[in-house]
Amino acid sequence: MQKIHTDSAPKALGPYSQGYVSNGLVFTAGQIGINPETGDVDADDIETQAEQACKNIGEILKAAGSSYDKVLKTTCFLTDLADFNVFNGIYAKYFTSAPARSCVQVAALPKGVKCELEAVAAL
Repeated sequence: MQKIHTDSAPKALGPYSQGYVSNGLVFTAGQIGINPETGDVDADDIETQAEQACKNIGEILKAAGSSYDKVLKTTCFLTDLADFNVFNGIYAKYFTSAPARSCVQVAALPKGVKCELEAVAAL
């Protein structure tokens, strides 16, 4: 196993890693819309938060030697399924290979954000 770390994605908010590579697969930790340069969530809207979360996933994939087009499965968490269509519009710009996906509504997410995203990808 190889631990993934990049300064181009946010530091973990707790006792976990940005991701791992194991047996030819990349497993990312859940990413929210934190700006890695400031450590803050820069916006309250779903569009900006989803955009940043997708970018953060991309940086972790890149650090692992993978990319968006090699993502096999994502799990998406939204605090309001009314944001589903807007989230999908942002998501589709990044995950053009249409990986398998689960998307669920949750009661709350860290830092009060509206979405979180995690991915499993091939190398």
